[in-house]
Amino acid sequence: MSNLAYDENQERGYEASDRDISALQAVRPIPRISIQAFCESEGVARPIERAAEDRRMARAHVKVTMGGVDAAVDFYQSAPTPNLIIVESRREPGEIMASLDGLAEVCDPSTKVVVIGHYNDVALYRDLIRSGISEYVVAPISLADIISIATSIFVNPEAEPLGKTIAFVGAKGGVGSSTIAHNVSWAMSTLFATEVVIADMDLPFGTANIDFDQDPPQGIAEAVFSPERIDEVYLDRLLSRCSEHLSMLAAPSTLDRVYDLQADAFQQIVDTVQRTAPLVVLDVPHLWNAWTRDTLIQADEIVITASPELANLRNTKNLVDTLKRTRPNDRPPRLILNQVGMPKRPEIDPLDFADPLGVSPIAVIPFDPHFFGSASNNGQMLGEMDSRHLISHKVNEIAHILTGRMEAKGRHSKGLSGIFSKLGRKKK
Repeated sequence: MSNLAYDENQERGYEASDRDISALQAVRPIPRISIQAFCESEGVARPIERAAEDRRMARAHVKVTMGGVDAAVDFYQSAPTPNLIIVESRREPGEIMASLDGLAEVCDPSTKVVVIGHYNDVALYRDLIRSGISEYVVAPISLADIISIATSIFVNPEAEPLGKTIAFVGAKGGVGSSTIAHNVSWAMSTLFATEVVIADMDLPFGTANIDFDQDPPQGIAEAVFSPERIDEVYLDRLLSRCSEHLSMLAAPSTLDRVYDLQADAFQQIVDTVQRTAPLVVLDVPHLWNAWTRDTLIQADEIVITASPELANLRNTKNLVDTLKRTRPNDRPPRLILNQVGMPKRPEIDPLDFADPLGVSPIAVIPFDPHFFGSASNNGQMLGEMDSRHLISHKVNEIAHILTGRMEAKGRHSKGLSGIFSKLGRKKK
């Protein structure tokens, strides 16, 4: 059965759909491999090119060439074969098998081959698998198909699932991003009785140790400056237990050294922690350099905390636009509006704040310095101070949303209306 016709979207260039984005949420990162694709149509070449730009493929080296099976055979006459070859063929089933004989003669035994064809033929599929082809896929394809295929071939299916990373970052200093991150971490560990690790990445000025009333002798800095020692046993020694299900990698919060870090300074730490806990919260400082950018790009979920004033709106817009561009196959960042209703401060209405961003806030948290200050001074979480407080309920809702146990409410939902009424604010 022929499947030669491509839909209009594929001729123009593939864009990730909500279905693809959902499918990619559970996909593990591809290891450091080389992939070369030889395509006969733009409808197949473009999804592969877009897959190469996905954060899960950051370690793989991908090259796309037009020409199909014949071009691959000619190329590998004088070049070594990569870890994975993807070839597209529009030929009929009988001709595909014959054309692949030439490719088999120039391939290294360890090289995996994936064939993208245009005929949905069960007999052809069985023949290809028997001949040693790793996978046969019928066009049209999506970038999620490409990433999933590479994962199925090169990632051990029996490996333990990776923990979900949630990166919190403030649109501006002092908006309460760290406080929200710490309280949401505690809420997730308490509400769901699941292991949570929070990593305080603000090495000179981190506050996680203060908020959790801890004074650990060592923490995340030891791992950053001794990458050769990082493994699960070493990291376990650096973790401080905050509660039954919550552990912390504390920042040193000292200025006895400078912290000029490489772009991948925290990557091995995060990768290792993901193998030990189902939820990993990254408290990212309000900075913009190579390592903060890469940490945000590689996170499974991003939460931006902002207060409703102009500089915050500008910074949030820049963050949202940049992260949407660098993470085209992921959900947009989540938004939390904090410190709303501060007396005598001119503020932007939350709905007006969200409108140019194209992102609805998952929580609008009122300004309450007494409640937050009392919790901080006592070394307690908000839920420990008063579990019935409105803000404690909002923190619990955030925990439910970020773990997928609750859907985020829409932009014009009654949830926001309720908050506005409690704040005594009038919606436009």
